[in-house]
Amino acid sequence: MNDERISIASPQLGAAERDRIDSVIDSGIIADGPEVRGFEREFADYCGADHGVATSNGTTALHAALHALKIGSGDRVLTTPFTFIATANAVAFTGAEVGFVDIDPQTYNIDPDALESRLRDGEEVDAVIAVHLYGLPADITRLVELAETYDFALVEDAAQAHGAEVEGKRVGSFGDAACFSFYPTKNMTTSEGGIITTNRVDVAERAARFVDHGRVSGYEHAEVGHNFRMTSIAAAIGRIQLERLPGFTRARQANAAALSEYLTDAPVTTPYTPPDRTHVFHQYTVQCDSVDRDALKSYLDAKGISTGVYYPKPVHKQPAYEHLSVSAPVAEEAAERVLSLPIHPELSEADIERIGRAVTDYAEVVT
Repeated sequence: MNDERISIASPQLGAAERDRIDSVIDSGIIADGPEVRGFEREFADYCGADHGVATSNGTTALHAALHALKIGSGDRVLTTPFTFIATANAVAFTGAEVGFVDIDPQTYNIDPDALESRLRDGEEVDAVIAVHLYGLPADITRLVELAETYDFALVEDAAQAHGAEVEGKRVGSFGDAACFSFYPTKNMTTSEGGIITTNRVDVAERAARFVDHGRVSGYEHAEVGHNFRMTSIAAAIGRIQLERLPGFTRARQANAAALSEYLTDAPVTTPYTPPDRTHVFHQYTVQCDSVDRDALKSYLDAKGISTGVYYPKPVHKQPAYEHLSVSAPVAEEAAERVLSLPIHPELSEADIERIGRAVTDYAEVVT
């Protein structure tokens, strides 16, 4: 058996990306320019959205999207506490107040029933950010209905869900705005980068100004903005990666199916996918049932298998947000039990077998 270490992530970059970068360098336009506009159009089309606004990373995409939706001081935004802290930070950057809604124990995404209960009780909400965690869409159909009923803006944090679908429709096309990240470990990358997709022309125009110093044209600036622009080099990588994304997705899904087979009798709960949704497995996250998560993680590490805990502490337990009064017992329990196993496209059949057998064998070691 190959004893080479199995990584938790492996960006897939090759000759096509290098050639595209060379062509951009040769053009002399290496900052914002035609290459970025091309990427914006192509990625929006891929998602089934009308507009795309590229940004420097996923966090700036969230910040700009909220700004474009006119979220600011005096507003309240609800999201999940079981996510990377950037989701909440983007709200804080606008001056709005952030609140947290507990998660569904099977999908790890925001629980629409818990959200609806709070809305019925009269909680005032100006926006909700629904995170499509690990590559599995949130219950966006319910959330769209709630947004229409209770009149709040809906933002999709799709940083981990490139190509994921709900009833055959891709994420990035449901909310008032959606935000993606292209960090190197994501399902596709631009090295660093992000994008906003939206069907609202007013949101697209306001976001595009905000990420470019509030610029209207030339040296005319209609508002105070940031420099959140994507570079042409990043966009060049992204255009090739977007072409390769369907293949990446098929590989992740095949790896997930094979790994679930190996883990049928393992002491873990494998990922759940509701019948109306398509999972793209940014992470393959199990929940440890009768075994200690941290002990299993150490065991796999000793076997040369890298793992990750996403996330060991819910956002409301972080020092930056622990002053808030939050009840999220499901998220807190998940944080103690989840473990993500390698699932990236570079894995071989032998790698998948090695991971599956190691997890299964651990149960015998501790009994």
